[in-house]
Amino acid sequence: MLKGINPLLNADVLYALRAMGHGDRLVVCDTNFPADSIARQTVFGELLRIDNVSAAKAVEAVLSVMPLDTFVDDAAIRMEIVGQPQEVPPVQREVQAAIDRAEGRSWPLVGVERHAFYEQAKAAYCVIATGERRFYGCFLFSKGVIAPDGE
Repeated sequence: MLKGINPLLNADVLYALRAMGHGDRLVVCDTNFPADSIARQTVFGELLRIDNVSAAKAVEAVLSVMPLDTFVDDAAIRMEIVGQPQEVPPVQREVQAAIDRAEGRSWPLVGVERHAFYEQAKAAYCVIATGERRFYGCFLFSKGVIAPDGE
């Protein structure tokens, strides 16, 4: 255990988060997402896991140590519901609330069509699978920067 580090962040996840650079993207996904096959195509190349928790809890843990990218409009992306792209299901509302708490302000999730989401996920740095069983619990996040002290 480490002080000040969310215990959901295991050593493998912490390693990947630390290794990521500004603008690198990560996927946090539900149990139905083709996580392993897509993870093999990412920069990291293997699947990471935060098991037995909801997508919102996993996102809360990740964003407790990783800033979102303020230089892009789509630093937080959600997979759109097929045929209902404007609908935001409870799982996505919960993740939206976790993002807003972590960033200290409203930070809207940008919707991306399902197949386009899969293509963006393949280009991500890594994939973190969660225990989320609700549909459309899939998200992409772009890593931001931490300014030098005093700035």
